[in-house]
Amino acid sequence: MIDTALNKKISLCIPMYNESSIIADTAKTLHEYMSATFESYEIIFSNDGSKDGCDKIVEDMNLPHVRVVGYPNNQGKGCAVRTALLAAEGDIVMFTDADLAYGCDVIKQVWDEFAANPAADMVIGSRNLHKDGYEGYTFIRKLASKTYIRVLCLVGGFKLSDSQCGCKAFTRETVQEIFPRCEVNGFAFDFEAILWATKLKKTIVEIPVKIINHRESKVNVLRDTFKMLKDLSKMKRRIRKTKIENK
Repeated sequence: MIDTALNKKISLCIPMYNESSIIADTAKTLHEYMSATFESYEIIFSNDGSKDGCDKIVEDMNLPHVRVVGYPNNQGKGCAVRTALLAAEGDIVMFTDADLAYGCDVIKQVWDEFAANPAADMVIGSRNLHKDGYEGYTFIRKLASKTYIRVLCLVGGFKLSDSQCGCKAFTRETVQEIFPRCEVNGFAFDFEAILWATKLKKTIVEIPVKIINHRESKVNVLRDTFKMLKDLSKMKRRIRKTKIENK
């Protein structure tokens, strides 16, 4: 759990794959927001084997408290997120998408939730906790998203309202307990983290979020649902069989 004393540090992690068209604006926006909002912070861009030089774009900006991690060959969003989280030095470690789909104010919202709820180990955003969560979605995209989440949660046995929201945060201790155990590199990495959090008896809190910036999803609902269901089945068996040593 997080100590709510002053001078704690927040790490913001941004996975990126071929984001050269937006990444300079994202880096500038985050730098301005974080420097105005937090006394101690870092921003970590995690390059998932991009071929368009987006990592070089961020590095050449020479922004304070901003760094780039990554690897040469594309592995998947899960690997990019895991790489950044494990490199983070903050007391609270958060990730969100490179397009800042949920805006910047959600970062302070997450910080405030940890401060108000010191028992929380993990805070995740949910588009299903408020009627405005899916504002701006077309009917078809909203229906597809909700159905996709519902199917995966039923198979996974989750009671969370939005396991796939691209906005999640952890205490540093929780990151260090969960993510060295994670193996999934694709979009199912969220589920793996939640499964481990449940196995380790971590306290998970949901907060309402809404999409601010819309762009075409990189998830192919039909193709990726079947892949995620396959990954989910494997990870459930693996995690269920894993024995946790009491500290």
